[in-house]
Amino acid sequence: QVRRQFGTRLYTVCSWPPHDVNMSAANMLGFPLDESEDDDEFSGESGWIPWFCGLKGHEIFAEVDEEYARDNFNLYGLRGRFQFYDHALEMILSSEAPDEDDLADCDFMEVYRDAVELYGIIHSRYIISPRGLQVMRDKYLKGTFGTCPRALCDRQHVLPIGMSEELRAALVRVFCPKCEQVYSPKSKYKDLDGAFFGYSFPQIFLQTYPSLVPLDPPRPFVPRVFGFKLHKQHSLITKKLESEQGPGSTDAAASRQAPGATEQERMEDASEDGGA
Repeated sequence: QVRRQFGTRLYTVCSWPPHDVNMSAANMLGFPLDESEDDDEFSGESGWIPWFCGLKGHEIFAEVDEEYARDNFNLYGLRGRFQFYDHALEMILSSEAPDEDDLADCDFMEVYRDAVELYGIIHSRYIISPRGLQVMRDKYLKGTFGTCPRALCDRQHVLPIGMSEELRAALVRVFCPKCEQVYSPKSKYKDLDGAFFGYSFPQIFLQTYPSLVPLDPPRPFVPRVFGFKLHKQHSLITKKLESEQGPGSTDAAASRQAPGATEQERMEDASEDGGA
């Protein structure tokens, strides 16, 4: 066996992955399993945080400022949740990025698992701080988190959300600010823990940047048979718009507000209103 040192810890090198660890678990830890990864990712020229956020599928993460991660106030309540808390925090704040030998080390991987989850919890706190919100705003505007899979939301940018604050309880999802629904994210993000982002992030983000809240209501789907709208057939979004606009509103009003309504639809709506 070979002994290697990372920071102040010595590790015993063994084969990876161990037989009792499946590929899905390794993927959730951010371990690059495909053979297409560049050798630069293991160069060790940058710190652990830039290395981790630079892994394939980790573009969704913000790089937490080291100053934020060193502040005990931001780490309150975390020590008791991790077996290797001190070593995991040391790894996160290390100026070295792990290489292939480190990632083939059994003891290293035990600490690495704690480091990934500890970083995830710190990350969920960081992204609702003023600096973290700015970083996530840039990613949101670039469409890094993806777009709403609902066709009638017209590729509205989405935000990551965790359906639970507890680790390993739920995978990350994405929230659409237009239709206000939650969806599964792109496949490259699907194995990330939802607790790394938290349940409150989208709401805090949109309250901080109200100009990013979509002004137009979501466009409801209008069911038709041979071009004719079905009588008294209302989608869930239409019903939601009606409840918000009051008891006298109709799906015609929602359609008029929708940015994609055609002239024919407006004429049909007008005739319906006149006959009501």
